[in-house]
Amino acid sequence: PWQLEGVIRTMLQDGYAPGRIYACHNRTVVVSAKKGEINNKHKPVVEKYGLENIHLYEDQEWIRYEPRGKFLVLDKIFPKGIKIPKRFIGDNILHLPTMKTHVFTNMTGVMKNAFGGLLNEKRHWTHSVIDETLVDLLMIQKEIHSGMFAVMDGTIAGDGPGPRCMVPVEKNYMLAGADPVAIDAIAAKMMGFDPLSLKFIRLAHERDLGVGDPAEIDVVGEDITDVNFGFQTGQSTFASRGQHMLYHGRLKMLEKHLLQTFLVPWSYVASRLYHDVYWYPFIGKKRVKMMKDTDWGRLFETY
Repeated sequence: PWQLEGVIRTMLQDGYAPGRIYACHNRTVVVSAKKGEINNKHKPVVEKYGLENIHLYEDQEWIRYEPRGKFLVLDKIFPKGIKIPKRFIGDNILHLPTMKTHVFTNMTGVMKNAFGGLLNEKRHWTHSVIDETLVDLLMIQKEIHSGMFAVMDGTIAGDGPGPRCMVPVEKNYMLAGADPVAIDAIAAKMMGFDPLSLKFIRLAHERDLGVGDPAEIDVVGEDITDVNFGFQTGQSTFASRGQHMLYHGRLKMLEKHLLQTFLVPWSYVASRLYHDVYWYPFIGKKRVKMMKDTDWGRLFETY
């Protein structure tokens, strides 16, 4: 919530009219955005400053979008076309991601944030080509938004099999900038990864959608030359191993049948059983308790 409040407060102090700022949430297939905005204490912050709070899956028009550029994969995954929220067109967008690892893309940041906003609940169809999908989504954003900016929260970063089963680590950093590729690249470097070895960053860099080479990025503020969190990729959970088998392994031939037909609810049930019934009560709660004992955790409790 401090990430959200800091951005809102700064924008208002800089003269942005409250009536022109709105918070945006999208539907996911396994977690509730409405529960999330309450449990993560985002909604009280938005209400405190009198901003409009939008849920894109409620009373919002989605329109078919034909890009000016060439897609890498989205036109193949959605041959009937893709739809995006109409209200996004012509608006500035300000992403508020968290610095954390991801079982599919190694790390997730600004570029991955658009995955949850621009696509509808069928976005899981793209998981087998997630890197190319993120590049396609960045291309769309650069076409439709009048401006892009991001503030990434690294006060508490996430290691391990993220995003749902990550290990929270207090790191006390905030990153900000107007180039999503550059922020993700610097975040990846700080986490201990080679940014250009991450496919989505490399592809975006090669397509001139942003700068992914840290040597070409001007970093102002604290000197992070020697910062290395030592975060690890390749970690997995029972659930993510099953997903990898469906998207990239020996169960690949079943992907469309299990995830794009009437059978798809099985995956939602399996995810909820694993994460909500097993993982959170027996593993996640301990990590939450640990973080509540930090200064950031105590600040969280004040919201």
